[in-house]
Amino acid sequence: MLLAAGLALAALNSGARHGYLDPRSADPAGSRAVAELLADRGVTTRVVTTAAEAADASGPDTTLLVTDPDRLGETQLRAVRSAIDLSGGRTVLLAPSSLSLPSLAPGTRTSGDSAAPDTNLDPGGSCTLPAATTAGRAATGGGHSYATTTPGATGCYPDAGHPTLLVLPTGIPGGDTVLLGSEDALLNQNLAKEGNASLALQLLGSRPHLVWYLPSLADNAEGSGTGEERNFLDLIPAGWSWALLQLFLAAAVAALWRARRLGPLVTERLPVLVRASEATEGRARLYRKAGARDRAATVLRAAARERLAALVGVPAAQAHDPASLVPAVAARLTAGPPPHDPDTLLFGTTPTTDAALIALADHLDALEREVRTS
Repeated sequence: MLLAAGLALAALNSGARHGYLDPRSADPAGSRAVAELLADRGVTTRVVTTAAEAADASGPDTTLLVTDPDRLGETQLRAVRSAIDLSGGRTVLLAPSSLSLPSLAPGTRTSGDSAAPDTNLDPGGSCTLPAATTAGRAATGGGHSYATTTPGATGCYPDAGHPTLLVLPTGIPGGDTVLLGSEDALLNQNLAKEGNASLALQLLGSRPHLVWYLPSLADNAEGSGTGEERNFLDLIPAGWSWALLQLFLAAAVAALWRARRLGPLVTERLPVLVRASEATEGRARLYRKAGARDRAATVLRAAARERLAALVGVPAAQAHDPASLVPAVAARLTAGPPPHDPDTLLFGTTPTTDAALIALADHLDALEREVRTS
């Protein structure tokens, strides 16, 4: 049940996040609408999945969008940081937290999660960023807000007094880094609401080229430093390998213990001896209580046929065959015609009353005595 529930949840979650923030996806959580609008304005969008590709493609005429900075490893963070310092272009980081901020934006920290009931925020009176003042109210809340000690930083869309959109200057003139506390403004399902489309186009369309960096698991594997593909066993911690080995050994020992031979059967005297007559009487009482006259008659006739077959020389395999047994029994009755037909006694109908059953037993005994004495 746990395995089935886990697989079901994994399937549901994977389907819900398919194409998330992907500029090629038309799903509600995709970002194809932004890419199409940027293309209409002459901005080319290139999708990359590794930090090395993102760093190589960055430049003064390029906007680098990192969709999930917190997912990057140390190698990927260094590559993106190098692009920020050397490219002279714009780098947009979506919802970075304390995991990635020390590497990508030193001197900046998160000031807490959103406290506003609505994710749509106003630019704020102190906002001097043209992209924000032109767009107006936008969906920048619901994620992180930031505080920084970097000189020349511009903050907009405050939430509890801290900006959710922060623009930091870089060392090269003309370059900057944009921290956006929430990615909701870039999703297809939100682009037509408030000023989301205007804000997205101005943040991502300030340069003629846009590099859309979607971090992948393969990127982290390449940056792990091993340079080798790892199989499933490599992903299991060392301690678990020894634990699994011990479990297999314990299972093997348990199987050997339960499968050992116990030796030949040993006869044992029964504590109570039951006489044959008592067993017969007890069985008869059960037949009588159940009203099983058919079963009782069948047992009586079958036993009588077997005994008679041995007396008249009929093979045991033919003892229950009327064509073989009845003529042989009739041939032994030489003292005259029997009071009852042997065929009726041995292969007749079922008695309908207890008295008829008793009479059948008496007639079978009489027939057997006559055959024995003939």
